[in-house]
Amino acid sequence: MNAADNRETGGTRQPAATRQPAVTPRSAVTPRSAATPRSAATPGPADTRAPEEPGGAALGIVGVGAIGGALVRRAVLAGHAVVVRDPRPDAPARLTELFDTPEQARAAGRHIRLARGWAEFAAARVVVEAVPERRDVKTEVLRELDRVCPPDTVLATTASALSLTDLAAASGRPGRLVGLHLPLPAAGLAEIGRTVIADPSAVARVRELVRALGLEAVTLGDRPGLVSASLLFGFLNQAVTMYERRAAGRDDIDAAMRYGCGLPSGPFELLDVIGTDTACDVLDALAVRYDEPAFEPARRLRHMALAGLHGRKSGRGFYDYGDPSATGPAPARRSQGASPVRRVGVVGTGTMATGIAEVFAKAGVDTLVVGRSDERAKSAWEAVAASTGRAVRRGKLTEADRTAALERLTPTGDLDRLADRDLVIEAVAEDLAVKKPLFARLGAVGRPGALLATTTSSLPVIECGLASGRPEDVIGLHFFNPAPVMRLVEVIPSLETAPRHVDTAREVCRRLGKHPVQCMDRPGFIVNALLFPYLNGAVRLAESHYAGADEIDAVMRLGCGYPLGPFELLDVIGLDVSLSIQRVLHDADRRPGTVPAPLLGHLVAAGRAGRKTGAGFRVYG
Repeated sequence: MNAADNRETGGTRQPAATRQPAVTPRSAVTPRSAATPRSAATPGPADTRAPEEPGGAALGIVGVGAIGGALVRRAVLAGHAVVVRDPRPDAPARLTELFDTPEQARAAGRHIRLARGWAEFAAARVVVEAVPERRDVKTEVLRELDRVCPPDTVLATTASALSLTDLAAASGRPGRLVGLHLPLPAAGLAEIGRTVIADPSAVARVRELVRALGLEAVTLGDRPGLVSASLLFGFLNQAVTMYERRAAGRDDIDAAMRYGCGLPSGPFELLDVIGTDTACDVLDALAVRYDEPAFEPARRLRHMALAGLHGRKSGRGFYDYGDPSATGPAPARRSQGASPVRRVGVVGTGTMATGIAEVFAKAGVDTLVVGRSDERAKSAWEAVAASTGRAVRRGKLTEADRTAALERLTPTGDLDRLADRDLVIEAVAEDLAVKKPLFARLGAVGRPGALLATTTSSLPVIECGLASGRPEDVIGLHFFNPAPVMRLVEVIPSLETAPRHVDTAREVCRRLGKHPVQCMDRPGFIVNALLFPYLNGAVRLAESHYAGADEIDAVMRLGCGYPLGPFELLDVIGLDVSLSIQRVLHDADRRPGTVPAPLLGHLVAAGRAGRKTGAGFRVYG
């Protein structure tokens, strides 16, 4: 683990993917005058009414936290009138921070009324409560709104982990309460929660509001967690658990999920946006409903919430936001004992092996690609030639550079030719029965002190090391597919790996233009250990018939910013590969929640392994 990772919450951070608008002067958002916020103004007769929209409708929002603030911003920028209530002294400042410029904030002030009392919501057609995820707090707000609002007013709750039916009954108007949940503040989709007692006209009105705010919508039944919270918060909680167990550093976990999965934010960046207190509230509610340890808040998360380290809103969370000039993680530790790597050998002729060989050859390294025969090795060379040819046609590589790379790449079927290599990378089948005999050979063939690496994505590195007879020289280098494109490499030393080899591996990654992240030798390392339980959870959600694959994919893409929905990603990875990795993870922890979803096994047994077979969760071609 590098030194930056050991700083825990000390690194200063302002991640680009989640950076908030600059804070404008507080007076810029005061609706009445530059000096006095409306909440302090003496209301006249007109002041008791909500500002009206062209059709006479108005939106009310209670709470200007992350989600409430996002709704206010969307509504105002779309030209809708909003009446807002938040009794905290900093509410006017919170409203100011929603907008990018003083001019935008002043314009927004014409559409915002900061209410002093509940009666000011009487003219609103829809009132959204966006207060903390606690039943007592939400119930109190809903009862006050029921008291002052006409019978036709629709109350919407942002609850994600609580029972909507319970809140509806407690509100006093069970047929007029509807769930309206944004998975994240910047979400492009809203989950609309519908209870069995909800009036269809109330659901329709909330759908109209969602469309007016420029959001896509998915309508779901009353299930604590809906789709997004069920899948997202278990993932975030598991990342905290990985960190507090020192399996990997904070910065490395965030980088792994950004570079390895294409997520817009790492889990700790996202938790700082959501708030550690909010995360604990949601997880506590889910833990009460579901007997699943993954929802029990990690000790570190709970302690941070208790200590007031709530993230962006408190100025400090997993990162420190006190220095606005700091825009990135703490500098990575520089290598101290790295050995020079001038000659590399890659063992294997599959997609991963040829991709890794291409990366080294293009980086100017003398590379030997070793197959089970000269013919297999030559086919690997030809695969690299074809790949680099495509790169030339796309303008990503010059013809001269392609020629030079191919000249550095030598195919052979003779394993003994690896004797002069500084680094040998094994990229054969993901099976210890195949890898261990190969490492026994590599340990005998490789020169003393040469670094031997396995590209395993989930198997124990220590087993390969022990098989080699020289475990101090063996490390895991998990490249991601396609290797020429993906920037991430997981560096996994075993308990026996010599520290100088860790330095060498990290330096090699940087030389290749890759981003190295370091992790303990544990099942799934970082990415797979966090990714596959999330994917497995999505399959279980579909199995329950609560939501279909299309709905779940839409929630995670549009609502959480994932590049692919879980079912799209499973079909790309391959359901057979996914099932194998999930079994490895379950064998390691034996928790009921990590048992592979039966539907996954059924589809694999039926030959539906994803895109590569023409059918998986969807049919292709």
